[in-house]
Amino acid sequence: MDTTTKLHPGQPFAPVTFRQLGGGELRFGAPGSWQALFVIRGQHCPICKAYLAEIEQRRGAFAELGVSLAAVSADSESQTRSIADAAQPGFPLLYAMDLATMHGLGLYVSEPRSPQETDHAFPEPALFVVNPQGLLQLVDVANAPFLRPDLDKLLGGLRFVMGHDYPIRGTLS
Repeated sequence: MDTTTKLHPGQPFAPVTFRQLGGGELRFGAPGSWQALFVIRGQHCPICKAYLAEIEQRRGAFAELGVSLAAVSADSESQTRSIADAAQPGFPLLYAMDLATMHGLGLYVSEPRSPQETDHAFPEPALFVVNPQGLLQLVDVANAPFLRPDLDKLLGGLRFVMGHDYPIRGTLS
């Protein structure tokens, strides 16, 4: 049975609260500023670690555009600490995303191939960009670890959207 919800560009993004590594919570999606949430598979995924490092390398460029960043997984706090130690991101790492939230965000969810991979179901990669009005501006949902947005193209696209008042696309789906 498919319990996944498909999110549509241009719709209000229902804010979601996640636990933040280091303490506290982070609420993603509330109106007020540009925000990007990268969904990662977790500490068992070497592609995720490399992608987090790539995001970190471009963190300044996102900041110049006024885009706050965060990454979220279904990992435990200790698993998230492991990926933080490996990738050293300077932006919030969020953890403990549950299945209901994964389905509510329209994510593809996978079971581990073995206990050595990880000990829980996990989301496949995704990206959600919410604009200052709290609307879903960009959405990219993948079903495999090697499908992720090119960060330089994403930054160029965000510059264009912001500089030319470019409308939200894909709203007729």
